[in-house]
Amino acid sequence: MRGFELYKINKMYFGYEEISRILGISLESGRLSAYRYAKQGFLIRIKRNTYMLKEKWNTLGRTGKFQLANLIQVPSYISLMTAMDYYQITTQLQQDFYESIAVKRTKEIEIERTLYNYSKIKTDLYFGFIKEKDFFIATPEKAFLDAIHLRSLGRYNFDLSSIDVSKFNLKELQKMTAKFPLKTKMALERYEFF
Repeated sequence: MRGFELYKINKMYFGYEEISRILGISLESGRLSAYRYAKQGFLIRIKRNTYMLKEKWNTLGRTGKFQLANLIQVPSYISLMTAMDYYQITTQLQQDFYESIAVKRTKEIEIERTLYNYSKIKTDLYFGFIKEKDFFIATPEKAFLDAIHLRSLGRYNFDLSSIDVSKFNLKELQKMTAKFPLKTKMALERYEFF
């Protein structure tokens, strides 16, 4: 199978152009090859014109899956319980489920039994994230505020008792809260955070 030549690609993910170059075929043939190799299970389709080798997917750790979460929907950042789990703020552990905040749309995508969930928020609330290694992730305080905000809108549910609030920087939490709508602030007061 000529597909084994794709192991020469030294990237986490790639498109038709790379497949065409490595196999020495036209772009259209590269696109068709990508489709066929994905159907055979040799490649994993991440999104349009973005593939990765199945072997690479199988060895991908959490940070690699975070990078893919950022790539699947641009712009986006890891947040909610996924980020709080990353920071060890919650006892709720998640496996093969990655939550992100986005400004374009709310959607859910499944790739190889791994679920990527995107919750849309207003553009003025799209802040409070950092670049960690090779992915964007909410700060601990922003991940919590995103969860409270979506919960106040009836769009998210989580076990509040699983959160270790002693790990938050309360000054930072108060500063960020000022940018959120009244409904979110009232929810925080109801849970006695301030």
